[in-house]
Amino acid sequence: MIPRLVALLALVALIVGLVLLTAPAPESVARANSAQPLHDPGYSALQARLVQTGADGRPLYTLDAARIQQQPNRGLVDLAQVRLGFRDDSGNQWTARAARGQVTQAGGLVQLDGDVHVTGTLPGTNEPTEITSEHLSVDTNSQIVTTQAPVTIVMSGRELAARGLVANLKERHVHLESAVHGAFHP
Repeated sequence: MIPRLVALLALVALIVGLVLLTAPAPESVARANSAQPLHDPGYSALQARLVQTGADGRPLYTLDAARIQQQPNRGLVDLAQVRLGFRDDSGNQWTARAARGQVTQAGGLVQLDGDVHVTGTLPGTNEPTEITSEHLSVDTNSQIVTTQAPVTIVMSGRELAARGLVANLKERHVHLESAVHGAFHP
């Protein structure tokens, strides 16, 4: 009986030894895990300025924000307490400010939300203009400002209110979508 017990113990020891010898070492497990790409948390900053430049190296627009947070997996940058500055083709300076916003990493589309105010001079006029809304998009490449939300335009002391707006600054064209209230008389 003892020889059988010794043979059984030897067999168990052999099996345990084979399992231990063929198991991967903890270092190789760590190396295998490090081969997988790590989650990219993106960048974040406080009191930051983003500057998008054109092919000529001149700024297309500047974005100042109290806080920015990149979302690399979505191609967006979140903004808090935003101030956007850009020039139209006529050289007029435009400024937009909002409580929060997002900018696409691939282009100049800036989405502004929360108490949005845009000020500047419409091309062809010398009158300051202010556009207010709760939601507004600014495409700095095509210089088109849009919203589907209620919007108010104040120019020359006159006010127009509407729901929805498409303002093409390059073509000097402002289109109010619906529910327009107000009138401009020469």
